[in-house]
Amino acid sequence: MSTLTHQSMTNHHQSSIFTRISQTLQVWHQRQRNRRQLAQLSARDLHDVGLSWSDIVYEAEKPFWRA
Repeated sequence: MSTLTHQSMTNHHQSSIFTRISQTLQVWHQRQRNRRQLAQLSARDLHDVGLSWSDIVYEAEKPFWRA
C-alpha cells in the first residue's frame, strides 16, 4: 500500500492549476489570432465562406476571453 504525503498531493494540484491556466491562455491567444485573421479577409473571401462584413465586425470586436 502506498502512502501519499501532503507535499506530493499539493504539487499535483498546483500542476493541474498551471496546466489549466496554460490551456486557457492558449485558447485566448488562438481566438485573438483567428479574429485578427477574419478581419483581414477580402470581400471575395467572405463571399466564399458565406460571411458578411457585419458578421466579421461582430466577431472581431469581441474580447479575446469571450467565446
